[in-house]
Amino acid sequence: MRANKLGLFIDGINLHATARSLGFDIDFKRLLAEFCGRGTLLRAFYYTTILEDQEYSSVRPLIDWLGYNGYTVVTKTMREFIDTDGRRKVKGNLDIELTVHAMEFARHIDQMVLFSGDRDFRSLVQAVQRRGVRVTVISTIASQPQMIADELRRQADDFIDLTEMRSRIARDSHERHSRAESRDRPQFSARAAGSAAGEQQFGSQRHFYSARHSDTQDTPVGDAD
Repeated sequence: MRANKLGLFIDGINLHATARSLGFDIDFKRLLAEFCGRGTLLRAFYYTTILEDQEYSSVRPLIDWLGYNGYTVVTKTMREFIDTDGRRKVKGNLDIELTVHAMEFARHIDQMVLFSGDRDFRSLVQAVQRRGVRVTVISTIASQPQMIADELRRQADDFIDLTEMRSRIARDSHERHSRAESRDRPQFSARAAGSAAGEQQFGSQRHFYSARHSDTQDTPVGDAD
């Protein structure tokens, strides 16, 4: 997968769900280095949502780290509500923001790399392709159910299964174990320290996603059925 000018568009929640289904965590420093070696990376967008009315958002250390280390982070507030059956759900996604940015960048890049399996992006892929840009979609068919919609996979010029990239972008298992041990030990001012240092390369990423998904799993992630 070679191109002169690249643009990365990462659906953060979708990518996390995909990696989790495959049993590993993403090392975003390694991911950025991977694509910097494939051409001239003009921009790496990362899209994620934040729950409203939270005094402290556990995604903040991740967002801060990404913002200081080569990513353009785009966030939106998720609104929480109770449906007619009394179930707690959330409303909010960044599909429109990702689409607008991709269309704006289409005239500047040779290749768009989309980290998502959402079928809603098929029309975007078609539009970008009409502007002469090749589109690579990264997701997986190795999970059950598979995380990528078939129509999105067929529309893409190239499809890369995330399993093929695992050895190059996965967070080191020893590093994860060390962080788990450190969380078991008493710590002073953990919140302030995490916000100031990005929890040493977004170590709180797991906390953010576990909290997010335990509260909001009624929200579809891949739309791949």
